[in-house]
Amino acid sequence: MTEIVPRWEWRTFLDVFDTAGTPLDGQASEVVESPELYVVAATGGDIVKVRNELMDVKHLHQVDADGLEQWSPVLKAGFPLSATDVAAVLVALGVEPAGSLARTAYTQAELLAEVVDPHPSLFAVNVHKTRRRYRVGGCLAEVTDVDTDHGSTLSVAVESEDAARVAEVVGALGLPIWPNLNYARQLRLMARSGVERCAVVDIGTNSVKFHIGERGTDGSWRTVVDRAEVTRLGEGLEQSGRLNPEPMARTATAIAGMVDQAKAERVAAITAVGTAGLRMAPNGRDFVDDVRDRCGLQVDVISGEDEARLAYLAAVTGLDLTGQGARVVFDTGGGSSQFTFGDGDQVTERFSVEVGAARFTERFGLDGPVSTDVLGAALEAVERDLGRLAGRAAPQILVGMGGALTNLAAVRHRLPTYDPDVVQGTVLDTAEIVRQIELYRTRTADQRREIVGLQPQRADVILAGACIVRTVLGVLGMESVTVSDRGLRYGVLSERFG
Repeated sequence: MTEIVPRWEWRTFLDVFDTAGTPLDGQASEVVESPELYVVAATGGDIVKVRNELMDVKHLHQVDADGLEQWSPVLKAGFPLSATDVAAVLVALGVEPAGSLARTAYTQAELLAEVVDPHPSLFAVNVHKTRRRYRVGGCLAEVTDVDTDHGSTLSVAVESEDAARVAEVVGALGLPIWPNLNYARQLRLMARSGVERCAVVDIGTNSVKFHIGERGTDGSWRTVVDRAEVTRLGEGLEQSGRLNPEPMARTATAIAGMVDQAKAERVAAITAVGTAGLRMAPNGRDFVDDVRDRCGLQVDVISGEDEARLAYLAAVTGLDLTGQGARVVFDTGGGSSQFTFGDGDQVTERFSVEVGAARFTERFGLDGPVSTDVLGAALEAVERDLGRLAGRAAPQILVGMGGALTNLAAVRHRLPTYDPDVVQGTVLDTAEIVRQIELYRTRTADQRREIVGLQPQRADVILAGACIVRTVLGVLGMESVTVSDRGLRYGVLSERFG
C-alpha cells in the first residue's frame, strides 16, 4: 500500500492574479477542467467533495506558525457509498446525522436528498474549476478559475510535503499578504452561510477603526475585535490641502498592524473603506497605493452618500429602529458628517457635508482653552456649514454615531474603561452636551485627558465634536440624541459579508 504523506498547503482567493514577473510567469505544465460538488458544514470541518464520481475527503492535521495548513486524504470511495463511509463523511464534517442512516448504501443523489439537504448545518455547492498547474521551487502551484452556484473567483495555491518550500514559494509569489483559505471556508464566505470571521478597516480623517465579526449559523454577528487608533491622517489637511507624509506613514503603520491581527485571528476576508480625508485630498490615491503595496489591502474610498447609507444601515439594525417613524441618523467624523433621513423603513434622503471635528479644531484652535467669543464663532461656522439641515421638521428620533458621540456618552457615564454595551443607546440631552462643551472649553488637551470617560487620543478634537453635535440638535429642533456605538464598520460588515 502506498504511504500517504500529509502535504502543506497555502491557498487564497482573489479577483485577479497576474503571473507576469512571478515564478509562475510562463506556460502552465498542465490545464485541467473539473466539475466538482462540495459538501460544506456551517461550523467547520474537513474538505468533502465529489470529483470523478468519487467521494473525496481530506483531513486538516494542523496549522503552523506561518499559517500553512497540513492536509492528507482520508477517504476516496465510489458510489454507491456504504453507510459506514457516509458516517465517516459526517464525522469529517463535524456533524451528527439529521436522522438515522436507513440505507446500507447511497447513490450520490440519495446522499444529497436524504443526508445533506435535510441537515440544518450542511449545504452542497457545485464548483467548476479550470486549473493551471505549475512546478516551482519543488512545489506544485495552481492558478484556478472557480465558478460556483454563488459566483466566481480565482484561487492561487501552493503545496508540498515540505512546509519550508511552500513558505518560500508563497513569499516569492507575494501571497503572504492574503489570508490562507481552504475551499470550505471560501465557499461558506461566498454563500454567506455558516461560521466565518470577517474584518473591516474604516479609515477616517482622525482615526482608523478595526472590527472583526464572527457570523453565526443563524446569520447574526458576534464581535471578536473592535478597536480604534487615533492616527490623525488629516492633520494639516485644512491648511495645506493635502495629506502630509508623517500622518500618512503612521496611519499606514496602524493599518498594517490591523491586517496582521486579522491574519492572526484567521479571518476569511478583510475589506477597507476610506472616508472624507481620502475623498478630499488630491494625494489620497497615493496613500491608497502605499497601503496596498505595504500590506496588500485595497482601500475603497467611498462616496459621502455611500458613507451615509452604510452608517444608517448600522444604526437601524443596531438599535432596532425598523418601523419607528421619521428619524435622522448622522455620523460625524474628523473630516465630514453624513446625514440620512428615513420614514419608517424607507430612506428618503441622504447627503454628506464637510463638517468634521479635525477640520474645525484646526480652523479655530479648539485643541486647548478658548474664549467664549472663539467658541461662539466656531458654533456659528458649524451652523453655516450645516445649512442643508435648516428648515426641516424635527424627526421623531435622532441617532448620532462617531467618536465624538461615543466619547460624550462615555464621559456622561464616567466610564473608566470604554464599554460599548453601556454607550449603545445612551440618550444625551442638550443640557449634558452644553455642560461638556464648557468642560472642554476651559481646559488644555492634557487637562481634558484627566476627564473620566474621555479617550486620551480624543482630547484635542472633542470640543469641536461636541460643538457639531450641539449644533445638529439645535438646527433640527431636537432636545436629545440617541448614541449608536455601531458605526460605519458595522454597516460595511453587514452589506459586504451578509
